[in-house]
Amino acid sequence: MSGDAIARVVPDLATFSVDEGFEYLVGDHDVRVGSLVRVPLSGRPRRGYVVDLRHGVSDNLKSIRSVSGARAVFDSRLLRTVDDVAAYYVAPRSVVLGKVAPPNLPKSPKPLELPSIPPCDSAAPEATRDAAQGRGGGHVQVLAGSEWGTAIRGLVTGILVAGRSAVVVLPTAAEAGRLAGLLRRDLGARVLEAEGDDASVTMAWSRAAANPGVVLLGTPKVVWWPVEALAAIVLVDEGRRGMKERQTPTVSAARVAATRAAHEDLTVFHLGRVPTAETFGRNPRRVRVGGRLWPPVEVVDRREEAPGSGLFTERVRAAVRQTIRGSGRAFFFTHQRGYAPASRCASCRELRLCQQCGARPDPGPECRRCGAGLDACAHCGGRRFEALGAGAERVVEEARRAFGDATVGMVDATQPAISVGTERDLVHLGPVDLAIAVDADGLIRGTNYRAGEDALAVLARVAARVREGRTNRLIVQTVSPDHPVLEALRRADPLPFFERELAERRSLGMPPIGEVLVLEVSELEGVDEEIRLATAGAVVFGPSSRDGVGRWLIQGRDLTEVKRDLRPLVGKLRDRGGRVRVDADPRDL
Repeated sequence: MSGDAIARVVPDLATFSVDEGFEYLVGDHDVRVGSLVRVPLSGRPRRGYVVDLRHGVSDNLKSIRSVSGARAVFDSRLLRTVDDVAAYYVAPRSVVLGKVAPPNLPKSPKPLELPSIPPCDSAAPEATRDAAQGRGGGHVQVLAGSEWGTAIRGLVTGILVAGRSAVVVLPTAAEAGRLAGLLRRDLGARVLEAEGDDASVTMAWSRAAANPGVVLLGTPKVVWWPVEALAAIVLVDEGRRGMKERQTPTVSAARVAATRAAHEDLTVFHLGRVPTAETFGRNPRRVRVGGRLWPPVEVVDRREEAPGSGLFTERVRAAVRQTIRGSGRAFFFTHQRGYAPASRCASCRELRLCQQCGARPDPGPECRRCGAGLDACAHCGGRRFEALGAGAERVVEEARRAFGDATVGMVDATQPAISVGTERDLVHLGPVDLAIAVDADGLIRGTNYRAGEDALAVLARVAARVREGRTNRLIVQTVSPDHPVLEALRRADPLPFFERELAERRSLGMPPIGEVLVLEVSELEGVDEEIRLATAGAVVFGPSSRDGVGRWLIQGRDLTEVKRDLRPLVGKLRDRGGRVRVDADPRDL
């Protein structure tokens, strides 16, 4: 090859204006695609990522100043994933490239001394064998109850024996730590945990990049990492909020895993009690592990209780008393902060719903989903409503009045006889004998198109905290006892629900059939017109305005072209001083 070696470098600047990168003379440096380098830019040195190499005439190009770190942080296949994800989430290329690199400069660690691997049966032997032999590229749904550690051990064993590696992605660091401790009993130094301070995380990154035959565990950041001889990615409870970033770019671990699988011929194992609509729509191979996915569920119809009876039905009160008399533990589950309780008409006891879109409305004069005005009860015309749920603090107060101060507290290390908590407390909640969902309707009838899916997933998690026992169960309070979510809970079978859910999403053009994008922009003059011009061809709702921020919802069967046209507009709005948040496939509308 004739001519000088020339590298195209994307500077580490969070702006669309440098997406294409700039060319620099390589000189004597050892540079490859994925190398971290220092280059001159606007009179100062700047870190950047090498995204291409060629030979040609240098044309007085500036030279790379130095190479940073002991190894490249991505290859051409991972770069394709970066570019696809950046386009999907309307994110600057450099921002997404930054997710591939460790927090500190990558190291060149000594080779690990890997122990032998005890045999273990796989929950999906055919899929595991295909992954181990390099025939990946597929998706496998593993429906499992509480024995997830054993299931994961079975999924990765055949892969490790073949000298290949696996990545396991979990929603929280606490869960990653517990699983790492369990797997180390059999796999020892093969288990790399990507949590802790920056030095520890960088060392885990470096070891995973240099050593085949390892299993890397961590929160969603690890789904991006270059892992030597990677064969499979295991997503644990992929529908949880922790598996999707809240800040721009609002990337989901599941989309990154699927994109990598397509480019790198990997197998993606989706492990959980409840699938997501996105994964269900892929029609993956399905495997069930063990018996019931969760313990029995009892549904209590709140319409049978007189108005003003309080947060707990009499059946719930009796069940709690019986549990604590037998020295058992009870748990009251209520909504996360930010969820408004459902309410019912004080006259006919029916759930209050928006008459236009059917959502459970938040308190206020308008429906948050569709903007319709809220008025009288759709069933009887009544105008007096009572809340069916409440925040954790109020639930504690009412439980103390009903069962005694000494027995009730929030979820913590003291393990009270009756504990109260929200979704974020489930990670720390020990086994209980009775669980109560105070207000299922507040979850099921949420304002989001995926409210039912999310409600089923979180209620299944609550049920899973109930230990085995003849009378142990989850009690769900509701005024909609025949709702498909509750039918799925009773049957401990989520698949019929998702068949129905996918058909409804198809009719509405909602994900995973169509696409939805939420755009939030601080108030700027003329921005509504600019957004509508950039999104021609899509359906645009809004703007709604709150605290000086406008909010647009953009919907279409395929928003690829819309997202492409939005990129320069988002960059221009930010250059004008606007705060812009782009949320693709939002969890909250």
